[in-house]
Parts: sequence; C-alpha cells; structure tokens
Amino acid sequence: MSAAEKYLIGNWKSNKNSTDVAGFLKIFAHKCKNIKKIPLKIPKIVICPSYIHLPLSRDLIKKYNLPVELGAQNISPYGEGAFTGEVSASQLKEYVRYVIIGHSERRSNFAENEKILADKAKNALTNGLKVIYCVPDSKIPVPDGVAVIAYEPVFAIGTGKPDTPENANRTIGVIKKNYINTPVIYGGSVTSENIKSFMEKEYIDGVLPGKSSLDPISFYKMLINAAG
Repeated sequence: MSAAEKYLIGNWKSNKNSTDVAGFLKIFAHKCKNIKKIPLKIPKIVICPSYIHLPLSRDLIKKYNLPVELGAQNISPYGEGAFTGEVSASQLKEYVRYVIIGHSERRSNFAENEKILADKAKNALTNGLKVIYCVPDSKIPVPDGVAVIAYEPVFAIGTGKPDTPENANRTIGVIKKNYINTPVIYGGSVTSENIKSFMEKEYIDGVLPGKSSLDPISFYKMLINAAG
C-alpha cells in the first residue's frame, strides 16, 4: 500500500435533486458520528455534486461538521466573460477546493482534447483549485501541478466491470514513474465490496467511484472498507 495520502472521491455525475442531496448528507452525517473513534486512518473524502447543488452541499457539510471536501465535476477552459453556459474557475472557487478534469465521459461525449483539458487545468490552478486529472491509460500526458491523477480505463466506467486490482496497480505504478510526487487513484466500477482489494495495492492511493457513491450507506461502507 502506498504511503501517500489516501482519497475517496465520489463523482455524482448528473444525478440527484436538492431533496436527494439533503437526504444523502443527513444520513451520511449520522453514519459519521463516531468516525473519530475508528482506530484506522480515514481517507480524505471528496464529494462532487452537480454545479447547481454546490451551494446546498457546502452549507450542509458545514452544518453537520462533516469531514468532507467539495469538488466540481467540470470547469470552463475560459475565464469570466461572454461564455454562455460555462462556469469559470473564479466562480467555482467560492464553493469547491477540487475539480475533476478529463473524465472519460467528457472526453468521449464532448470531444474534449488535451489542449482543452490543459486550458481547464491552467485556469483551475491559477485560481487555487486542486485538480483531479483523469487519464484512460499510462500514455496520456498530465499537466504540471495537478493534485491527484485518476486512472480510469474506459471499459470499466459505468459498466460494472472493473479493471483487476492487479492490472490497475501495474498501470498506476507506470504512471507514478513519471509523476513521482503525485497521488494516483483508480476509477471504474468501484463498490463497497471491491474497494479494499484496490486500496490495499502498493501503488493505488485511492478511488473515484461513480454510481456506488450515490447511496449514503454504500458510500459510508466504502469509507470504512477503504480505511487502513
């Protein structure tokens, strides 16, 4: 198991309404009441809701005193200005510390290339945000200064068919040779049942679950199973 700080980053994608968000955080807060008594090292928890739920999530995380950081699922490659429909880094930093850039769904569904993603990363970093940069393999270049690299093989995203922990560990080991001081996590069909098999591997510094992060009980189970 890597000695770097561990991460549990929930990507909610385009899911939940305001009632769902409030319900999730209330239940998760109740489950986390005794978390400080757990004699294990708890990973850093980041939740990435939709843009429209960031203010509500921020307020409820503060209300419940949750050990949770907020992240955005995307960011504009531009600054503030005449860019209809975009949300800039300078706007997001009021609500989040982290931002996901380069997710495979953005790459495939919105044709985001490395130039666009590099611009997004630059704007995020300039505004003090921590970038979670996603790559589908060990060959994709990663911009300087990112906080976390997420290896997410395309075949494992939303399919229920994760990469094997052994292969994920090998690939992440290759990535780490080029980015020695950057934590590298795994994303792709992670569940509360298989999370431990990934987290216990030498090079894997955390996970980026999607669907399985939507349920507060499941997410709490992942947190406990990821602790070490």
